[in-house]
Amino acid sequence: MDTYNTTISLQETLNNAKEDWEAKAPSEIQEIYAEGINDVIRQQVVLNAKKNDDIAPNFALNNAIGNSVELNDYLKKGPVVLTWYRGGWCPYCNMTLHYLQELLPEIQLKGANLLALTPELPDRSLSTAEKHQLQFEVLSDVGNKVAAEFGIVFKLTEDVATSYQENFDLHGYNGDESNELPLAATYVVNQNGKIVYTFLDAEYRNRAEGSDIIAALDSIY
Repeated sequence: MDTYNTTISLQETLNNAKEDWEAKAPSEIQEIYAEGINDVIRQQVVLNAKKNDDIAPNFALNNAIGNSVELNDYLKKGPVVLTWYRGGWCPYCNMTLHYLQELLPEIQLKGANLLALTPELPDRSLSTAEKHQLQFEVLSDVGNKVAAEFGIVFKLTEDVATSYQENFDLHGYNGDESNELPLAATYVVNQNGKIVYTFLDAEYRNRAEGSDIIAALDSIY
């Protein structure tokens, strides 16, 4: 499920993985996860999150090797692509990280930088960054503090939380038992700190497409 195919779009890759999973996963698990998505919709997270024309809250977070990284410092250099991933335990996140690594040279050609945020503890995010040979910053948003400022945090249903804990040790990855995660959101922020592109979806297997990110960067200039 971690295989990345560069000949098709990210969403096609994710859809193929979803179809493979649906062909194998027990119906009870599929129902639990479907209800989890419906619950995110009921929580109105997408509705209340930061969107285009909002100012992105500044933040300082530690990267995978413990160095502090501030959004405003990166904005002095150029636009910033902010993307959240749920954790190294999530196969759809791993596919997306592979995809973003492939896209990174194109992002940098636009004078922009890419920052990935995750609720994972730093040692877990370091493992993720090393495993996928990521050449962009991976920042630990422990406790989802920054994600909360962007309005993208949601509470897992009890059934989904139990499944994630039993299958992936979610508490071990995040260092808490809050059972909260961020949406797999992506923002493009211009140098004035204004959000010019927003991708928000309650369905965690839908992610921002690279062509849309690049188009948003083109629109800045």
